[in-house]
This record gives sequence, C-alpha cells and structure tokens, in this order.
Amino acid sequence: MADGIYVSMNGATARMAQLDSISDNLANINTPGFKASRPAFEAFLAKAARNDPDQVHAAAVQTQLDLSTGAVIHSGDPMDVMPTGTSFLGVKLTDGLAFTRNGRLQVDESGALRVSGQLVVDDAGAPIIAPPQSSVRVEPSGAIFANNQKIAQLGLFELHGSIDRISPTLLRPQSPEGFAVSNASVRIGEFEVSNSSALEAAVQMVSAQRNFDNSMQALQTYRRLDEKAVEMGRIR
Repeated sequence: MADGIYVSMNGATARMAQLDSISDNLANINTPGFKASRPAFEAFLAKAARNDPDQVHAAAVQTQLDLSTGAVIHSGDPMDVMPTGTSFLGVKLTDGLAFTRNGRLQVDESGALRVSGQLVVDDAGAPIIAPPQSSVRVEPSGAIFANNQKIAQLGLFELHGSIDRISPTLLRPQSPEGFAVSNASVRIGEFEVSNSSALEAAVQMVSAQRNFDNSMQALQTYRRLDEKAVEMGRIR
C-alpha cells in the first residue's frame, strides 16, 4: 500500500503547484503586461515498477510562461503603447535589462521615461531621458519626440529560449543572448493586460481543487488500508 500513498502524495503535490499558478494568474487578471504561468505535468514509473498502475507517479515538472497576447484595453491615452506581435519593451534594472509588455509609459520630473517606476530603454539599451518639462510623444514607429525633436527610438525586443519572471510584469531570458532588437511598431492609445481570463482561471481552479481533493482522499484510503494490514499482522 505504500506505493499507493506515494502516488497519491505526488498527485496532491502536483495539484498544489497548479493551484498556486492559477491563484497567481487570477490575482493578476487586470495587471498590465502580465503573462500567465502554465504548469506542465509528467507521469513517470517508479524504478521498481513493472506494469503496476499503482506505481505511476504524477508530478509538476515545470511551470512555463504563456507569452501570447493578452486582452487589449483601449484607453486613448497617447502615452499608452502596445508593442505589435510578440515584442517587449526593455527596462533598465540595477542588475541589467528586463522586459515587459506593460506599455503604460510615464515621464517623471527629470524627463526620464518610465514604466511601473522602471527606466525605459532605447534600442541600444540606454535609458530614454527627455529635457525636463518638455512635451513627450511616441510615434507608432517607436520614435520618441520631445518638443517635436526626435530624441530616441523606443527599444523593442524579441525574447528567445527559457524565460524567468522576476516580477508580475517583468521577464528576463535565462541566457544573456536570449533577446534581440525587434523592428516592431507600437499601437498608440492601447495597452495589454493579462492573457488569462477570470473565467478560465476559475474553471481551472475548480478542476485542480477537485483533483487535489481526490488525491487526498486516495491518500487517506491507502493509509487506512495500511493500518488495517498492520493490525491483521499483529493478530496473527
């Protein structure tokens, strides 16, 4: 019966990982630029397994980011931009570049272009700084103008390979060569929110919770059977 306990425990652990992912997706439904996570599951046989179905274990082996386009909000704000295709904006952090689909741009008092407080970079990876108190606008081509003078080209990038999420809206490739400058454009007056809908997350949560409950019930059943087997052994 011990094998059944391990199978049930692995199944419950995998569903807990799925529930954590769904909860994160649901909490960020309206977060600009948020990308949903999708856990991947794998079934595997224990080393000593033959054709025993009790020895098929389930596990959440990897959580991948869904980089598909999210819901589009038409704000009409000229400082809201949405990169076309699968391109990302670049922002400068203390430890290097990160990337986001959050296109709600702002200009701070010093003239720096920011998104969620982070410095937005140009196509060379340098922060975009406009003269203080100037009138800044973004063209669909990605050109940045201050007082009708072009000062920079908005950095748009394509990401490749394995990608980590370092905050709800910031992503970073695991490899230093995991990004490249894109020739994409931007849509003005629009921004993107999560690519996971509330309905989708709610349905997934109900299903995952039921599977978790089933695994826990199976675990309790196998434990009771083990206890009865031990009791019978003592009587003999």
